Amino acid sequence: MNNSIAAYTAGLVFALLLTAASFIVARTHLLWAPGLSVGLAVLAIAQMGVHLVFFLHIGSGPDNTNNVLALAFGVLIVTLVVSGSLWIMANLNANMAPASVIMEMQR
Repeated sequence: MNNSIAAYTAGLVFALLLTAASFIVARTHLLWAPGLSVGLAVLAIAQMGVHLVFFLHIGSGPDNTNNVLALAFGVLIVTLVVSGSLWIMANLNANMAPASVIMEMQR
């Protein structure tokens, strides 16, 4: 019991530190402006890692194989949905007629 409370507390502290770091990086000029999005992405990925390890208890042990596979499948599905949606929107944008042509068609 005491070990799990310590693990949750450590996870909370890490999550709060990463959240504070994200706000500090976004509000100040600590990072070079073109690298700001990369820095925030790195902090976001670290935040996801903290949540997966400390709160969802996803690890590399043999008893967590199903959890890791379920997580990988979820990531695959989300990637397919997002990339498919972006692909469809890009094709629609490329094949859409200009606004002037659409206005002429409505007359």
